[in-house]
Amino acid sequence: MNRKLCFIAVLGATVALSSCSKKLGQFKSDYFSVNPNPLEVVGEKVPATVTGRVPQKFFVKNAEVTVTPYLVFNGTEVASQSYRFQGEKVRGNNPVISYDNGGTVTIPVGYEYQPEMIQSELELAFTVNQGKKQYVLPRVKVATGVVATAAFATASTVAPSIAPDAFQRVINEKYAADIMFLINRANIRADQLKTNAMDELRKEILETSDNASRELKEININSYASPEGAYDWNYELAEKREVNTVKYMEDQLKKDKITEFGELTKNFTAEDWEGFKELVSKSNIQDKDLILSVLAMYKDPEQREREIRNLANVFEVLADQILPQLRYSRITASIDVIGKSDKEIQDLFKSNPQELSIEEILYCATLTNNNDERMRIYETAARIYPNDYRTWNNLGATQYVAGDFAAAKANFQKALSLKSNCPEAKMNLGLIAVLDKDLAKANEYFGSAAGAEGLNNALGIYYLKMGDNAAAARSFGDSKTNNAAVAQILTKDYSKAKATLSAIANPDATTYYLMAVLGARTNNESMVITNLRQAVRLDKNLAKVASEDLEFANFNLSQAL
Repeated sequence: MNRKLCFIAVLGATVALSSCSKKLGQFKSDYFSVNPNPLEVVGEKVPATVTGRVPQKFFVKNAEVTVTPYLVFNGTEVASQSYRFQGEKVRGNNPVISYDNGGTVTIPVGYEYQPEMIQSELELAFTVNQGKKQYVLPRVKVATGVVATAAFATASTVAPSIAPDAFQRVINEKYAADIMFLINRANIRADQLKTNAMDELRKEILETSDNASRELKEININSYASPEGAYDWNYELAEKREVNTVKYMEDQLKKDKITEFGELTKNFTAEDWEGFKELVSKSNIQDKDLILSVLAMYKDPEQREREIRNLANVFEVLADQILPQLRYSRITASIDVIGKSDKEIQDLFKSNPQELSIEEILYCATLTNNNDERMRIYETAARIYPNDYRTWNNLGATQYVAGDFAAAKANFQKALSLKSNCPEAKMNLGLIAVLDKDLAKANEYFGSAAGAEGLNNALGIYYLKMGDNAAAARSFGDSKTNNAAVAQILTKDYSKAKATLSAIANPDATTYYLMAVLGARTNNESMVITNLRQAVRLDKNLAKVASEDLEFANFNLSQAL
């Protein structure tokens, strides 16, 4: 063999051997990039992606490396899932890094969020298996700190759903009685004024004159003629029936000395085809479908009558069973029943709550904004009306607001046991599940809570905790809450977030803190300082939080803290 060729062959073999036998060198931090850096809280987790770019002539061919990402904080550390990659000579199924060309590896990272993580370092630990040897390489720091703005969103501040009362201060009641007429007659017969319905109507009208809680708003008279015979005759007949009925009513009101009755209105219908159609459709007449088809086919009233009269056998039945019911005047009294005033309800709750109806006592709770007072009202409601699911749900809602989540959960479950499809209790139990970090259960509850007041806000916090910030922002819509502002900040809709925070009716320390975050993200130093100062004034604990928060890394906070 040519000596030169022999030398090259020996040299190549030596290089190949050395690339397998030598130890792997130390990894350097600039081999790796992290997205995002610093890390960020997403939902309840801290996810990131580490990308490693291994240089040429670095990764020995018979080495297998196990990389374990550690988040180190507060004297402790937590590990993410380990990741393996290998050289070209290793038998295995891991990604291969070329010795000659180097390569790229992608390492997914994820941790359950803990508040102490805001001051942390992401380190990569390396364990090398090379042939029969195993050794550890020095760790490499690849990222510093965690931005935890998402953690300011919490289910504890979502307003639980209140099951509404059905209280109405003014309830309109209508009482009616009919005066029946003979065919082609308009005179009122004496026996028609002595029916039970007429006696009851007069009694109700009389009661309004002596009762401050009842007000006669209107008396309405509608008079009708049955749809047989000439239209002009029926028009005149119906009008006469109206005149006679109105005169009777006016005389009776004068006799009973009733002067306050709102308005007496009147109307007449020459031929009551609508009433005719309704009576026929509800009847047992054998040929009723034929009759109804005639009505549908012809719109002219006189033609309708001719066609129906042509059905000789049918018309006899109509004349006997249907038409007599369409010769009448109906007198209707519209009476407003006026309930207790707010003060009367509140005074009665204090003195004798048993005298309040369930609707009144539930309404009483809406007359105060004091949560402790509401809780006392709902406790009383649950004692007096224990079978009404609303009392337990609403009691649980006040306990939720007070932070007693265990008691709240028990009462939401009690409400659900009384009404299995109660949307308010389901939404509220979904909030409890979010607090318990059981997002699958929360999704189940929210999915069957359609119609519950405040469901969009509950879904918003659910999506935030799932890490779907865009869905959260959509769900919150125009809600003016801290949680909605967090979703808008995370989706970088800073103008809407500012509008949301500015519109919160009762801003708290978190409201001002989030406004300071907006200031930092829009490089508005005065906005940062002014709002942080107010946040710390309301909650001194936020001073330490702000001093460690990477949102403010580029600002001097000495004036605010």
